[in-house]
Amino acid sequence: MALSLARNPIHRSLSSFRSRAFKCSMAASSIRVGAVQMTSTNDIEANFNTCSRLVKEASIAGVKLLCFPEAFSFVSSRDGESLEIAEPIDGPIMQRYCSLARESNIWLSLGGFQEKGPDDNHLHNTHVLVDDTGSIKSLYRKIHLFDVDVPGNMVYKESNFTTPGDDIVVEDSPVGRLGLTVCYDIRFPELYQLLRFQHNAQVLLVPAAFTRVTGEAHWEILLRARAIETQCYVVAAAQAGKHNEKRESYGDSLIIDPWGRITARLPAFALSDRLSTGIAIVDIDLLNIASVRTRMPISEHKKLGTW
Repeated sequence: MALSLARNPIHRSLSSFRSRAFKCSMAASSIRVGAVQMTSTNDIEANFNTCSRLVKEASIAGVKLLCFPEAFSFVSSRDGESLEIAEPIDGPIMQRYCSLARESNIWLSLGGFQEKGPDDNHLHNTHVLVDDTGSIKSLYRKIHLFDVDVPGNMVYKESNFTTPGDDIVVEDSPVGRLGLTVCYDIRFPELYQLLRFQHNAQVLLVPAAFTRVTGEAHWEILLRARAIETQCYVVAAAQAGKHNEKRESYGDSLIIDPWGRITARLPAFALSDRLSTGIAIVDIDLLNIASVRTRMPISEHKKLGTW
C-alpha cells in the first residue's frame, strides 16, 4: 500500500488531506514509513508546530518511521543565524522532538539538525535518529559539505560554518537496518556502497534541502541510482518552496524500492501551485529486499574495490 498525504495551506484538519492510492503488495513483513515534505523557516516554534502535527497524523496513519527533511527545525534567513541557534543534542530543541516520538510511539529521522560544533564559528549538520521511546539511537554528522557555485549566480559555502563528520552510521530498527546520510551525500555513491556492502544497510535515509536548480536536474535520478546500485529502499524527505527571499527548495519527497521504482512521492514545488506540506507514505517489504538481492546477486559479482 502506498499513499500521499498532502496539505492544502488553507485547511488544517486531517480531513483536508488528499490521499492518492497506488497498488502495492502488502505482506506480513511490510512496515509503514513516511517521508515528510515541508517549508521550514527561521521560526523555530512554527516549525515545531508543523512537525508535531505531522507526527500525530503519521501515527494515526500507522507509520512506524517518519522521516523529516534536512533543516526541519530551522532554516536561516541571514548569514550567521544558524550558528546563533545551534544547540547540543541534549538541548531543549531536540528534547522536544524526542518527546514527540515518545508521545506518538513512533521512530523519527531528524536530519540535519544544527548541532553546536567544536567552536563558536562552526556547527555540525547532524542527522538524529530517535526511537519510539524518545531515546536517541544514532547521530550522523554530514560528511560531504555543500560548497557549490549553482547555476544562476548562487554560491553556497557550507564549510564556512559547518564542521564535517567522518563516521559512517547504521542502526537497526523495526523497519530494517538503516543507513543515515544527508542531502549532498547523495552525489557520492561510495558512501552508499559502504553502507550496503560493509554495513548491511537495507533502507537508506536521505533528508535533503535541494535547490530548485539542482533538484530539477538531478534529484530523482541520483536517488533512483543509489537505490538500484545498493538494492536498498531509499527514503528521501525534502524541503520544498520558498523559505525566505534568498532561499528556495525543490521538494519532491520520494520513497524508492530496491528495484528503483518510485513507490510514493509528493510534488516538486516547481510543479505545484500550492504549498507542498505533507507526508508520502508506503509499506516497505523487507522480503522484497531479499528477493531483489537473490535474483540479482551483485554482492557476489563485484570485482573492484574493497567494499
